[in-house]
Amino acid sequence: MNDWILGNLSTAILLLDDRMRVVFTNPAAENLLQESSAHMQGRCLTDILLNGSDLLNTISDAVTTNQLYTRRKMLLVLPGKDNVTADITVTPITEADQILVEFIPMDRYLRIDRDAAIHEHHDVTRQMVRGLAHEIKNPLGGIKGSAQLLAKELSDAGLEEFTDIIIEETDRLTALVDRMLGPNTLPQMRSTNIHEVMEKIARLIEIEADQSLTVVRDYDPSLPEVSIDPELMLQALLNVARNAMQCLEGTPHPTLTLTTRIERQFTINGKLHTVVLRVDINDNGPGIHEDIQEHLFFPMITRRPGGTGMGLTFAQSIISQHGGMIEFSSQPRDTTFRTYIPLETP
Repeated sequence: MNDWILGNLSTAILLLDDRMRVVFTNPAAENLLQESSAHMQGRCLTDILLNGSDLLNTISDAVTTNQLYTRRKMLLVLPGKDNVTADITVTPITEADQILVEFIPMDRYLRIDRDAAIHEHHDVTRQMVRGLAHEIKNPLGGIKGSAQLLAKELSDAGLEEFTDIIIEETDRLTALVDRMLGPNTLPQMRSTNIHEVMEKIARLIEIEADQSLTVVRDYDPSLPEVSIDPELMLQALLNVARNAMQCLEGTPHPTLTLTTRIERQFTINGKLHTVVLRVDINDNGPGIHEDIQEHLFFPMITRRPGGTGMGLTFAQSIISQHGGMIEFSSQPRDTTFRTYIPLETP
C-alpha cells in the first residue's frame, strides 16, 4: 500500500538503503532523472548523477544527525541529459534503516511561471496583430479595386505594367496579412498516429533540403494515438522543421533529428496533465541569436534574409489550439524545439 501511495505521488521519490543504494523509485523520479526504475535499482547515486557525491554528503549529514534535511535549488547533473534544478528533502527512516529522498524540480515551476507570462503576452500580441491585420486589409481592397478600374481606362497598353504591379503587390500584402491572422478554421480532431505525421515531415524535408542533410528518426514505437488535427499539426511541425533546415545552410554535416517521447506529470498553461506527447525537432546549426530568443514566437521576428517571421507564430497558434505548448532551448550546434500535446482530448 505504501509503495502504491509513493508511486502515485507527483513528487519524485527515491528510497535508499543503509549503503546508500536505491531500493525504490516512483514514476515521477524516473521522469525527473530520465532513468527507468529497473536501471536505478541497487545503484548508488554516484552512478546516476555526475555530482552524486555532493548529494551523498547531504544525505550523510541527515543520517548522522538523524534529522530531516532540506537543500534548496541543487543542480542535478545527469550524464548525457538535461540537467535539473531541484529542492531536495532527506528524511532518515531509522526503524527501517532507509533514507527517503524527495526531489521537487524547480525548473518546472520556473518554467510554468515563465510560460504563463509568455502565454498572456502572446494573447495580447495576437489580438493586436489581428486587429491591425483587419485594418490593413480594408485599404488594400480599395487599392486593388482602384488599380483594376484604372487599368480598364488606360489607353496606353504600356502603362498597364504599372497597374499590374500595384495589383500583384496588393495581392501579396493581402496574402501576408491573411497569414498574420493565422488559421481560420477550428481543428478537426481525430485519433492519429503521430509517427505518420512525422514521416511526412521527414520526407518533405529530405526532398526540399540539400542532399548533405541527414534526417534522423528517433521514435518511440510504444506511443498511443493522439487526438489532433493531422493537417494542422503537420503544418505546425513542418514550419518548425523548415526553420531548422534553413538554419543549417553552411553547417558541416547538417543533421535534423526528429524525436517522439512520453512525458508524465507535465503542466501546460497551469493545468497538470498525467501524460503528454513530446515531439522534439533538433538541429546542429549555429543556434538562435540571443537578441531574438525572448521574442522568437512573435510575428515578423526573424534574422533570415527573405523570411517573414510568421512560421513559428503559426506553429504556436496551432499547438495552442490543441491545448499544447511549444518551447525551445538553443546553443551552438544544439537547438531543440519541444512540442507538448496532451494525450487526453482537449
